[in-house]
Amino acid sequence: MSGEAVARRAKPLRLGGMALRNGLLVHGPEHWAVAARRTDGTIGVASGRKPRVRGPLQALPGARGVARLAEAMIVIPLAKRALPEVRLPWQDSRVLAASAAAMLGSAALRRRVRGAGGEVALAGLSMLPSLVALRGGDLAAYHGVEHKAIAAYESGADDAREAAKEHDRCGSHLMAPLLASNAAGTALLKRVVQRPGPLAGAAVSLASIGMAVEVFAWSERHDDSPVSRALRRPGHELQRVVGTREPTEDQLDVGRAALAEILRVERRPEG
Repeated sequence: MSGEAVARRAKPLRLGGMALRNGLLVHGPEHWAVAARRTDGTIGVASGRKPRVRGPLQALPGARGVARLAEAMIVIPLAKRALPEVRLPWQDSRVLAASAAAMLGSAALRRRVRGAGGEVALAGLSMLPSLVALRGGDLAAYHGVEHKAIAAYESGADDAREAAKEHDRCGSHLMAPLLASNAAGTALLKRVVQRPGPLAGAAVSLASIGMAVEVFAWSERHDDSPVSRALRRPGHELQRVVGTREPTEDQLDVGRAALAEILRVERRPEG
């Protein structure tokens, strides 16, 4: 085998993940794997093949980001069905209450606040359920587990304990471009359409997601660019202050189980 072929085989998988209230969901190129701490203290593990949103969307800038996020969302109920012990981030009464409050507050703001300031306030209010979810329970710690496990694997480290709890591919880096593009798109829509309906609002939201993913991908391709570092700064601060917490050894064990399972189903050696 040539040196180039060996290098290709040794290249780490591109992994993504999602923190759970009691575990970790990991995405690989072709499969997903989940590990969760059960109430009896044991760790449950499950895995499966990822569904694909195929067709022209995969190559179309903007739309391809929406397709990738759709694939990631489809995996969530599959993981829950395969491992019922999984507790999803929003499976908490406080998060549900915050979601209801955000919906009611958004409806009130739309009637009383106009202009760019109103759009920014609406975008900030939409973050309330996520902030409540991260401040209660173990979700922030398992978010740290996600970053540490993936970073250790990518760097070839022996263990995740010493890896940083912040990661450059965290979804938090989507927040700034998503909020900015959504606010700008909504303001533009109101200038063009006198009374935008729900479909127009949904179109702006989808376009904002697509734009945010394109900015995210550009930042990854230009990792050393000052612009890329500036774009990532809000996400890093969000991770550092609110989004992640240093996990315990028991929580890291759940991350190790999820990582071992995704490498098993992707047929890659661990480490």
